[in-house]
Amino acid sequence: MLFAELAELSREQKERLLNRRRSHAEAEAAVRQILERVRRRGDEALLELTSELDGVELEEIRVPEEVLEEAPGTLQPEVLEALEVARAAIEDFHRKQVPEDWSCSSAGATLGMLHRPLDSVGCYVPGGRASYPSTVLMCAVPAALAGVPRIAVCTPPGRHGYPAPLTLAACRLAGVHEVYSIGGAQAVAALAYGTESIRRVEKIVGPGNIYVTLAKQLVSGEVATDMPAGPSEVLIIADASAEPELVALDMLAQAEHDPLAVCVLVSTSREVAESTLRALQEACKHAPGSAKEALEAGGAVLVARSIEEAVSFANRFAPEHLQIITQQDEQVLRMIRNAGSVFLGRYSPVACGDYASGTNHVLPTSGYARAYSGLSVHDFLKRITYQKLDPEGLERIARAAITLARAEGLEMHARSIEARLERRYHD
Repeated sequence: MLFAELAELSREQKERLLNRRRSHAEAEAAVRQILERVRRRGDEALLELTSELDGVELEEIRVPEEVLEEAPGTLQPEVLEALEVARAAIEDFHRKQVPEDWSCSSAGATLGMLHRPLDSVGCYVPGGRASYPSTVLMCAVPAALAGVPRIAVCTPPGRHGYPAPLTLAACRLAGVHEVYSIGGAQAVAALAYGTESIRRVEKIVGPGNIYVTLAKQLVSGEVATDMPAGPSEVLIIADASAEPELVALDMLAQAEHDPLAVCVLVSTSREVAESTLRALQEACKHAPGSAKEALEAGGAVLVARSIEEAVSFANRFAPEHLQIITQQDEQVLRMIRNAGSVFLGRYSPVACGDYASGTNHVLPTSGYARAYSGLSVHDFLKRITYQKLDPEGLERIARAAITLARAEGLEMHARSIEARLERRYHD
Protein backbone atom coordinates (compact mmCIF):
# COMPACT_ATOMS: atom_id res chain seq x y z
CA MET A 1 0.00 0.00 0.00
CA LEU A 2 1.24 3.47 -0.88
CA PHE A 3 1.97 5.90 1.97
CA ALA A 4 3.19 9.34 0.96
CA GLU A 5 2.89 13.10 1.18
CA LEU A 6 0.37 14.19 -1.43
CA ALA A 7 2.60 16.99 -2.63
CA GLU A 8 5.54 14.62 -3.07
CA LEU A 9 3.87 11.97 -5.24
CA SER A 10 5.88 11.06 -8.30
CA ARG A 11 4.39 11.40 -11.76
CA GLU A 12 4.03 7.63 -11.97
CA GLN A 13 2.26 7.46 -8.61
CA LYS A 14 -0.16 10.23 -9.59
CA GLU A 15 -0.83 8.51 -12.89
CA ARG A 16 -1.66 5.23 -11.16
CA LEU A 17 -4.08 6.92 -8.77
CA LEU A 18 -5.76 9.33 -11.17
CA ASN A 19 -5.85 7.28 -14.37
CA ARG A 20 -7.75 4.17 -13.33
CA ARG A 21 -9.04 3.39 -16.82
CA ARG A 22 -6.46 0.74 -17.46
CA SER A 23 -6.21 -1.29 -20.62
CA HIS A 24 -7.73 -4.75 -20.35
CA ALA A 25 -6.85 -6.08 -23.78
CA GLU A 26 -6.98 -9.75 -22.80
CA ALA A 27 -10.32 -9.37 -21.04
CA GLU A 28 -11.73 -7.33 -23.93
CA ALA A 29 -10.78 -10.04 -26.42
CA ALA A 30 -12.58 -12.63 -24.29
CA VAL A 31 -15.64 -10.41 -23.98
CA ARG A 32 -15.81 -9.82 -27.74
CA GLN A 33 -15.85 -13.60 -28.29
CA ILE A 34 -18.65 -14.03 -25.75
CA LEU A 35 -20.73 -11.27 -27.33
CA GLU A 36 -20.35 -12.79 -30.78
CA ARG A 37 -21.24 -16.29 -29.59
CA VAL A 38 -24.46 -15.03 -28.03
CA ARG A 39 -25.30 -12.85 -31.00
CA ARG A 40 -24.92 -15.79 -33.41
CA ARG A 41 -26.26 -18.70 -31.35
CA GLY A 42 -28.61 -17.23 -28.74
CA ASP A 43 -29.81 -19.54 -25.97
CA GLU A 44 -27.47 -22.33 -27.02
CA ALA A 45 -24.49 -20.06 -26.37
CA LEU A 46 -25.95 -18.88 -23.05
CA LEU A 47 -26.26 -22.44 -21.79
CA GLU A 48 -22.75 -23.34 -22.95
CA LEU A 49 -21.18 -20.25 -21.40
CA THR A 50 -22.98 -20.77 -18.10
CA SER A 51 -21.58 -24.29 -17.99
CA GLU A 52 -18.07 -23.18 -18.97
CA LEU A 53 -17.78 -20.07 -16.83
CA ASP A 54 -20.10 -20.70 -13.87
CA GLY A 55 -19.91 -24.48 -13.73
CA VAL A 56 -23.71 -24.73 -13.74
CA GLU A 57 -25.82 -26.86 -16.09
CA LEU A 58 -29.02 -24.90 -16.54
CA GLU A 59 -32.28 -26.66 -17.28
CA GLU A 60 -34.06 -23.36 -17.92
CA ILE A 61 -32.89 -19.79 -18.42
CA ARG A 62 -35.87 -17.92 -17.03
CA VAL A 63 -36.68 -18.25 -13.33
CA PRO A 64 -40.23 -19.64 -12.98
CA GLU A 65 -42.84 -17.35 -11.47
CA GLU A 66 -43.54 -19.79 -8.65
CA VAL A 67 -39.88 -19.72 -7.61
CA LEU A 68 -40.04 -15.93 -7.42
CA GLU A 69 -43.25 -16.09 -5.39
CA GLU A 70 -41.74 -18.51 -2.89
CA ALA A 71 -38.43 -16.66 -2.45
CA PRO A 72 -39.50 -14.17 0.28
CA GLY A 73 -40.78 -17.04 2.40
CA THR A 74 -37.36 -18.70 2.41
CA LEU A 75 -35.74 -15.77 4.24
CA GLN A 76 -35.40 -15.19 7.95
CA PRO A 77 -38.02 -12.64 9.09
CA GLU A 78 -35.39 -10.08 10.09
CA VAL A 79 -33.75 -10.31 6.65
CA LEU A 80 -37.06 -9.86 4.87
CA GLU A 81 -37.85 -6.89 7.11
CA ALA A 82 -34.46 -5.36 6.32
CA LEU A 83 -35.17 -5.65 2.59
CA GLU A 84 -38.52 -3.92 3.13
CA VAL A 85 -36.85 -1.09 5.05
CA ALA A 86 -34.28 -0.65 2.28
CA ARG A 87 -36.92 -0.75 -0.46
CA ALA A 88 -39.02 1.90 1.29
CA ALA A 89 -36.03 4.22 1.77
CA ILE A 90 -34.91 3.82 -1.86
CA GLU A 91 -38.45 4.43 -3.11
CA ASP A 92 -38.90 7.52 -0.93
CA PHE A 93 -35.63 9.09 -2.12
CA HIS A 94 -36.16 8.32 -5.80
CA ARG A 95 -39.82 9.34 -5.85
CA LYS A 96 -38.63 12.92 -5.31
CA GLN A 97 -36.71 12.67 -8.60
CA VAL A 98 -39.80 12.05 -10.75
CA PRO A 99 -40.08 15.16 -12.95
CA GLU A 100 -43.25 16.93 -14.02
CA ASP A 101 -44.14 17.81 -17.60
CA TRP A 102 -44.16 21.54 -18.21
CA SER A 103 -45.05 24.16 -20.80
CA CYS A 104 -44.81 27.92 -21.18
CA SER A 105 -46.44 30.37 -23.56
CA SER A 106 -45.23 33.75 -24.77
CA ALA A 107 -45.88 35.95 -27.82
CA GLY A 108 -47.68 33.37 -29.90
CA ALA A 109 -45.48 30.39 -29.02
CA THR A 110 -46.11 27.48 -26.66
CA LEU A 111 -43.09 25.39 -25.73
CA GLY A 112 -42.95 22.40 -23.45
CA MET A 113 -41.34 19.17 -22.34
CA LEU A 114 -42.82 15.73 -21.85
CA HIS A 115 -41.30 12.83 -19.95
CA ARG A 116 -41.91 9.29 -21.16
CA PRO A 117 -40.55 6.03 -19.75
CA LEU A 118 -38.36 3.67 -21.73
CA ASP A 119 -40.26 0.66 -23.08
CA SER A 120 -37.89 -1.84 -21.46
CA VAL A 121 -34.75 -2.01 -19.33
CA GLY A 122 -32.38 -4.79 -18.35
CA CYS A 123 -30.94 -4.72 -14.85
CA TYR A 124 -27.65 -6.54 -14.36
CA VAL A 125 -27.25 -7.76 -10.78
CA PRO A 126 -23.84 -9.18 -9.84
CA GLY A 127 -23.40 -12.55 -8.17
CA GLY A 128 -20.47 -14.88 -7.81
CA ARG A 129 -18.64 -13.55 -4.74
CA ALA A 130 -21.90 -12.66 -2.98
CA SER A 131 -25.59 -12.03 -3.61
CA TYR A 132 -26.63 -8.42 -4.12
CA PRO A 133 -30.35 -7.94 -3.42
CA SER A 134 -29.60 -4.28 -2.78
CA THR A 135 -28.62 -3.85 -6.44
CA VAL A 136 -31.98 -5.26 -7.50
CA LEU A 137 -33.70 -2.56 -5.48
CA MET A 138 -31.33 0.18 -6.66
CA CYS A 139 -32.07 -0.62 -10.32
CA ALA A 140 -35.68 -1.81 -10.34
CA VAL A 141 -37.27 0.67 -7.92
CA PRO A 142 -36.28 3.81 -9.89
CA ALA A 143 -37.27 2.10 -13.14
CA ALA A 144 -40.71 1.30 -11.74
CA LEU A 145 -41.15 4.85 -10.45
CA ALA A 146 -40.31 6.12 -13.94
CA GLY A 147 -43.10 3.93 -15.31
CA VAL A 148 -41.01 1.43 -17.30
CA PRO A 149 -43.48 -1.33 -18.25
CA ARG A 150 -40.91 -4.11 -18.71
CA ILE A 151 -38.05 -4.65 -16.27
CA ALA A 152 -35.84 -7.71 -16.83
CA VAL A 153 -33.18 -8.85 -14.36
CA CYS A 154 -30.16 -10.97 -15.25
CA THR A 155 -28.07 -12.41 -12.43
CA PRO A 156 -25.71 -15.40 -12.15
CA PRO A 157 -27.11 -18.77 -11.07
CA GLY A 158 -26.15 -20.64 -7.93
CA ARG A 159 -25.11 -24.28 -7.96
CA HIS A 160 -28.74 -25.38 -7.94
CA GLY A 161 -29.45 -23.44 -11.14
CA TYR A 162 -31.38 -20.49 -9.75
CA PRO A 163 -30.01 -17.20 -8.40
CA ALA A 164 -29.68 -16.74 -4.65
CA PRO A 165 -33.03 -16.70 -2.79
CA LEU A 166 -32.07 -13.32 -1.32
CA THR A 167 -31.75 -11.84 -4.80
CA LEU A 168 -35.00 -13.43 -5.96
CA ALA A 169 -36.83 -12.12 -2.91
CA ALA A 170 -35.63 -8.61 -3.71
CA CYS A 171 -36.92 -9.03 -7.26
CA ARG A 172 -40.29 -9.99 -5.87
CA LEU A 173 -40.38 -7.03 -3.48
CA ALA A 174 -39.44 -4.69 -6.33
CA GLY A 175 -42.24 -6.06 -8.52
CA VAL A 176 -39.95 -7.71 -11.06
CA HIS A 177 -41.46 -10.75 -12.80
CA GLU A 178 -38.84 -11.33 -15.50
CA VAL A 179 -35.65 -12.84 -14.06
CA TYR A 180 -32.98 -14.86 -15.85
CA SER A 181 -30.28 -17.12 -14.39
CA ILE A 182 -27.57 -15.66 -16.59
CA GLY A 183 -24.55 -13.64 -15.49
CA GLY A 184 -21.39 -12.08 -16.87
CA ALA A 185 -20.78 -10.64 -20.32
CA GLN A 186 -23.17 -13.23 -21.78
CA ALA A 187 -26.07 -11.65 -19.86
CA VAL A 188 -25.21 -8.25 -21.28
CA ALA A 189 -25.11 -9.78 -24.77
CA ALA A 190 -28.51 -11.40 -24.30
CA LEU A 191 -30.10 -8.15 -23.13
CA ALA A 192 -28.50 -6.20 -25.98
CA TYR A 193 -29.12 -8.58 -28.89
CA GLY A 194 -31.96 -10.77 -27.68
CA THR A 195 -32.15 -14.57 -27.75
CA GLU A 196 -34.94 -17.13 -28.00
CA SER A 197 -35.65 -16.75 -24.27
CA ILE A 198 -34.63 -13.16 -23.58
CA ARG A 199 -36.10 -10.28 -25.54
CA ARG A 200 -33.72 -7.39 -26.15
CA VAL A 201 -34.12 -4.25 -24.07
CA GLU A 202 -33.74 -0.56 -24.79
CA LYS A 203 -31.23 0.08 -21.99
CA ILE A 204 -28.95 -1.92 -19.69
CA VAL A 205 -28.15 -0.68 -16.19
CA GLY A 206 -26.29 -2.04 -13.18
CA PRO A 207 -22.73 -2.62 -11.96
CA GLY A 208 -20.45 -5.58 -12.55
CA ASN A 209 -16.90 -6.83 -12.78
CA ILE A 210 -14.49 -5.83 -15.51
CA TYR A 211 -16.04 -8.32 -17.98
CA VAL A 212 -19.54 -6.93 -17.45
CA THR A 213 -18.29 -3.35 -17.65
CA LEU A 214 -16.42 -4.03 -20.90
CA ALA A 215 -19.45 -5.83 -22.34
CA LYS A 216 -21.68 -2.84 -21.61
CA GLN A 217 -19.20 -0.53 -23.33
CA LEU A 218 -18.92 -2.80 -26.38
CA VAL A 219 -22.70 -3.14 -26.91
CA SER A 220 -23.37 0.56 -26.43
CA GLY A 221 -23.86 0.94 -30.18
CA GLU A 222 -26.73 -1.57 -30.03
CA VAL A 223 -28.41 -0.50 -26.81
CA ALA A 224 -28.22 2.36 -24.33
CA THR A 225 -26.25 1.82 -21.12
CA ASP A 226 -26.12 3.75 -17.89
CA MET A 227 -22.45 4.39 -17.10
CA PRO A 228 -19.12 2.63 -16.58
CA ALA A 229 -19.72 1.08 -13.14
CA GLY A 230 -16.88 -1.30 -12.50
CA PRO A 231 -14.82 -2.30 -9.45
CA SER A 232 -15.72 -0.32 -6.34
CA GLU A 233 -13.71 2.60 -5.01
CA VAL A 234 -13.68 5.04 -2.11
CA LEU A 235 -11.74 8.20 -1.34
CA ILE A 236 -11.85 9.54 2.21
CA ILE A 237 -10.98 13.12 3.17
CA ALA A 238 -10.21 13.25 6.87
CA ASP A 239 -8.85 15.78 9.32
CA ALA A 240 -7.53 15.33 12.86
CA SER A 241 -11.06 14.67 14.18
CA ALA A 242 -11.40 11.37 12.29
CA GLU A 243 -11.10 8.03 14.11
CA PRO A 244 -8.44 5.90 12.40
CA GLU A 245 -10.13 2.60 13.27
CA LEU A 246 -13.37 3.69 11.57
CA VAL A 247 -11.51 5.02 8.54
CA ALA A 248 -9.67 1.71 8.22
CA LEU A 249 -12.94 -0.23 8.37
CA ASP A 250 -14.47 2.00 5.70
CA MET A 251 -11.52 1.34 3.41
CA LEU A 252 -11.73 -2.40 4.02
CA ALA A 253 -15.48 -2.36 3.38
CA GLN A 254 -14.80 -1.27 -0.19
CA ALA A 255 -11.75 -3.49 -0.57
CA GLU A 256 -13.78 -6.63 0.15
CA HIS A 257 -15.93 -6.02 -2.95
CA ASP A 258 -13.27 -6.86 -5.50
CA PRO A 259 -9.50 -7.42 -5.75
CA LEU A 260 -9.50 -4.48 -8.19
CA ALA A 261 -11.20 -2.12 -5.72
CA VAL A 262 -9.47 1.20 -5.03
CA CYS A 263 -9.30 2.64 -1.49
CA VAL A 264 -7.62 5.97 -0.76
CA LEU A 265 -7.33 8.13 2.36
CA VAL A 266 -6.26 11.77 2.09
CA SER A 267 -5.76 13.24 5.55
CA THR A 268 -4.59 16.62 6.72
CA SER A 269 -3.32 14.91 9.87
CA ARG A 270 -0.16 12.82 9.67
CA GLU A 271 -1.11 11.23 12.97
CA VAL A 272 -4.47 10.10 11.61
CA ALA A 273 -2.82 8.84 8.41
CA GLU A 274 -0.20 6.82 10.28
CA SER A 275 -2.72 5.46 12.79
CA THR A 276 -5.07 4.45 9.95
CA LEU A 277 -2.24 2.59 8.24
CA ARG A 278 -1.52 0.69 11.46
CA ALA A 279 -5.24 -0.05 11.90
CA LEU A 280 -5.41 -1.38 8.36
CA GLN A 281 -2.45 -3.64 8.91
CA GLU A 282 -4.07 -5.04 12.06
CA ALA A 283 -7.53 -5.42 10.50
CA CYS A 284 -6.10 -7.17 7.45
CA LYS A 285 -5.14 -10.09 9.67
CA HIS A 286 -8.84 -10.93 9.80
CA ALA A 287 -9.94 -9.66 6.38
CA PRO A 288 -10.64 -11.84 3.32
CA GLY A 289 -7.83 -12.38 0.85
CA SER A 290 -9.52 -10.28 -1.84
CA ALA A 291 -9.55 -7.26 0.48
CA LYS A 292 -5.85 -7.63 1.22
CA GLU A 293 -5.14 -7.92 -2.49
CA ALA A 294 -7.15 -4.77 -3.23
CA LEU A 295 -5.37 -2.75 -0.56
CA GLU A 296 -1.99 -3.91 -1.74
CA ALA A 297 -2.69 -3.09 -5.39
CA GLY A 298 -5.03 -0.10 -5.15
CA GLY A 299 -4.70 1.26 -1.62
CA ALA A 300 -3.11 4.56 -0.65
CA VAL A 301 -2.77 6.69 2.48
CA LEU A 302 -1.79 10.25 1.61
CA VAL A 303 -0.99 13.26 3.78
CA ALA A 304 -2.25 16.65 2.55
CA ARG A 305 -0.99 20.05 3.68
CA SER A 306 -4.53 21.49 3.79
CA ILE A 307 -8.17 20.70 3.19
CA GLU A 308 -7.96 22.70 -0.04
CA GLU A 309 -5.16 20.45 -1.30
CA ALA A 310 -7.13 17.35 -0.32
CA VAL A 311 -10.26 18.61 -2.09
CA SER A 312 -8.31 19.54 -5.23
CA PHE A 313 -6.96 15.99 -5.41
CA ALA A 314 -10.42 14.51 -4.75
CA ASN A 315 -11.94 16.52 -7.60
CA ARG A 316 -9.24 15.25 -9.96
CA PHE A 317 -9.68 11.71 -8.65
CA ALA A 318 -13.52 11.89 -9.08
CA PRO A 319 -14.29 8.91 -6.82
CA GLU A 320 -17.30 6.65 -6.94
CA HIS A 321 -17.73 7.12 -3.17
CA LEU A 322 -16.39 10.17 -1.35
CA GLN A 323 -16.38 10.28 2.43
CA ILE A 324 -15.75 13.59 4.19
CA ILE A 325 -14.90 13.12 7.85
CA THR A 326 -13.93 16.60 9.02
CA GLN A 327 -15.11 19.21 11.48
CA GLN A 328 -16.44 21.28 8.57
CA ASP A 329 -17.88 18.55 6.37
CA GLU A 330 -20.70 20.65 4.86
CA GLN A 331 -18.30 23.46 3.97
CA VAL A 332 -16.02 20.91 2.31
CA LEU A 333 -19.02 19.49 0.41
CA ARG A 334 -19.58 22.86 -1.24
CA MET A 335 -16.09 22.59 -2.74
CA ILE A 336 -16.74 19.17 -4.33
CA ARG A 337 -17.32 19.08 -8.09
CA ASN A 338 -16.70 15.44 -9.03
CA ALA A 339 -18.02 12.46 -7.07
CA GLY A 340 -20.57 9.72 -7.53
CA SER A 341 -22.04 9.94 -4.03
CA VAL A 342 -20.84 11.81 -0.94
CA PHE A 343 -21.00 10.68 2.70
CA LEU A 344 -20.65 13.37 5.37
CA GLY A 345 -19.44 12.92 8.90
CA ARG A 346 -18.38 10.08 11.17
CA TYR A 347 -21.87 8.52 11.26
CA SER A 348 -22.28 8.15 7.48
CA PRO A 349 -20.32 5.13 6.25
CA VAL A 350 -20.57 4.15 2.60
CA ALA A 351 -22.05 0.84 3.74
CA CYS A 352 -25.27 2.63 4.73
CA GLY A 353 -25.58 4.04 1.22
CA ASP A 354 -24.94 0.57 -0.17
CA TYR A 355 -28.10 -0.69 1.46
CA ALA A 356 -30.64 1.41 3.26
CA SER A 357 -30.15 5.19 3.36
CA GLY A 358 -32.05 5.56 0.09
CA THR A 359 -29.48 7.04 -2.30
CA ASN A 360 -28.45 4.90 -5.23
CA HIS A 361 -25.32 2.74 -5.09
CA VAL A 362 -24.99 2.26 -8.86
CA LEU A 363 -22.35 4.92 -9.44
CA PRO A 364 -19.65 5.89 -11.96
CA THR A 365 -16.16 4.56 -11.23
CA SER A 366 -12.64 5.04 -12.63
CA GLY A 367 -12.94 8.82 -12.71
CA TYR A 368 -16.11 8.81 -14.82
CA ALA A 369 -17.79 10.91 -12.09
CA ARG A 370 -16.22 13.85 -13.94
CA ALA A 371 -18.93 13.42 -16.56
CA TYR A 372 -21.50 10.87 -15.29
CA SER A 373 -23.99 10.80 -12.42
CA GLY A 374 -25.25 7.91 -10.34
CA LEU A 375 -28.31 5.92 -11.37
CA SER A 376 -31.61 7.75 -10.90
CA VAL A 377 -35.18 7.90 -12.14
CA HIS A 378 -33.93 10.16 -14.95
CA ASP A 379 -31.98 7.24 -16.46
CA PHE A 380 -35.27 5.51 -17.26
CA LEU A 381 -37.00 8.49 -18.86
CA LYS A 382 -36.87 10.16 -22.24
CA ARG A 383 -37.43 13.89 -22.56
CA ILE A 384 -39.56 15.00 -25.50
CA THR A 385 -39.78 18.69 -26.33
CA TYR A 386 -42.67 20.22 -28.26
CA GLN A 387 -43.67 23.57 -29.66
CA LYS A 388 -46.72 25.20 -31.19
CA LEU A 389 -46.56 28.55 -33.02
CA ASP A 390 -49.55 30.66 -33.98
CA PRO A 391 -49.25 33.22 -36.84
CA GLU A 392 -47.94 35.87 -34.44
CA GLY A 393 -45.34 33.49 -33.01
CA LEU A 394 -44.20 32.42 -36.48
CA GLU A 395 -43.79 35.99 -37.67
CA ARG A 396 -41.83 36.96 -34.56
CA ILE A 397 -38.99 34.48 -35.26
CA ALA A 398 -39.36 33.87 -39.00
CA ARG A 399 -36.88 36.46 -40.22
CA ALA A 400 -34.12 35.21 -37.91
CA ALA A 401 -34.76 31.59 -38.88
CA ILE A 402 -34.85 32.37 -42.62
CA THR A 403 -31.62 34.36 -42.40
CA LEU A 404 -29.81 31.61 -40.53
CA ALA A 405 -31.10 28.94 -42.90
CA ARG A 406 -29.72 30.79 -45.91
CA ALA A 407 -26.46 31.51 -44.09
CA GLU A 408 -26.09 27.74 -43.72
CA GLY A 409 -26.94 27.21 -47.39
CA LEU A 410 -30.22 25.40 -46.68
CA GLU A 411 -32.67 27.06 -49.07
CA MET A 412 -35.56 24.65 -48.52
CA HIS A 413 -35.44 25.37 -44.79
CA ALA A 414 -35.91 29.04 -45.59
CA ARG A 415 -38.66 28.37 -48.14
CA SER A 416 -40.63 26.17 -45.71
CA ILE A 417 -40.91 29.19 -43.41
CA GLU A 418 -41.50 31.78 -46.12
CA ALA A 419 -44.33 29.73 -47.62
CA ARG A 420 -46.21 29.91 -44.34
CA LEU A 421 -45.73 33.65 -44.09
CA GLU A 422 -47.03 34.06 -47.64
CA ARG A 423 -50.00 31.80 -46.95
CA ARG A 424 -50.91 33.81 -43.86
CA TYR A 425 -50.84 37.10 -45.80
CA HIS A 426 -53.11 35.62 -48.47
CA ASP A 427 -55.69 34.28 -45.99
